[in-house]
Amino acid sequence: MRKLTRVAAPALAVATLFVSHHAMADFGRIIATGGLTTVEGSGGGGLVPWATLSSYAEEGQWGGTIAYNQVNLDDYKLAVKAATISVDNRWEFSIAKQQFDLLSLGGSLKQDIYGIKYRLGGDVLYGAMPQFTVGLQHKRNQSFDLPQAVGAKDDTGTDIYFSGAKVWLDGIWHRTWLANVTLRATKANEMGLLGFGGDANNSYELQGEIAVGMFINRNWAVGVEYRQKPNNLGFAEEHDWYDIFIGWFPHKRIAFALAYTQLESIAGADGQDGIYGSLQVTF
Repeated sequence: MRKLTRVAAPALAVATLFVSHHAMADFGRIIATGGLTTVEGSGGGGLVPWATLSSYAEEGQWGGTIAYNQVNLDDYKLAVKAATISVDNRWEFSIAKQQFDLLSLGGSLKQDIYGIKYRLGGDVLYGAMPQFTVGLQHKRNQSFDLPQAVGAKDDTGTDIYFSGAKVWLDGIWHRTWLANVTLRATKANEMGLLGFGGDANNSYELQGEIAVGMFINRNWAVGVEYRQKPNNLGFAEEHDWYDIFIGWFPHKRIAFALAYTQLESIAGADGQDGIYGSLQVTF
């Protein structure tokens, strides 16, 4: 617990300091530019963090989101409660609590994730240069007995990622398009739900993640995401993930997403595809 406090307390203190000196967001930005909330709590899509910052906070403002995500698979269910605070259109702070239920085996795996994202430069909408961010996700596995039994080395780990995103307002078919590329250095097994590092590999691996979306109109978007994942555990091969999603932004304060997810094999259980749903409230 003391280790967790040392990691989380500075981030919370910085966020509190920023919020106390900034006005709340007045929702001046274009709808959907804050994106959704990923299953790891960071702003982005469903599986991939984007270079966008959550909420609609501009320079000198702060905003936040709360979200609930759920993925239903054949043998598993993932439920995620998450919240973010973004400040000055520069910083994003996030927290997520994951519960991964083992429907066939019984029991569950739990993990807490604390995230920080910083906008390095550029703008997702304006100018020629994409928006670039750097971020980290500090993960603490709360149920390490099973991951340790299958070869995981650690119950904590920190992912570091770099993202670039750009929106084209009048793209193909005269629609608005978004493209995002993320590079992640990680030791996480199944996002960290099966611990970090393993008997097959205990070093950081660089993984690629992409997302492409098209807005049908200002309130509806469709797209795909793809996420590479490392192979650290000898007992079972870990597969890349992808989803096909539809997002609905009826108002700047609320957003919904529904997706078909293909997660291949998880911990040796094959054919793990299913439905992903997300609800996000912005303030």
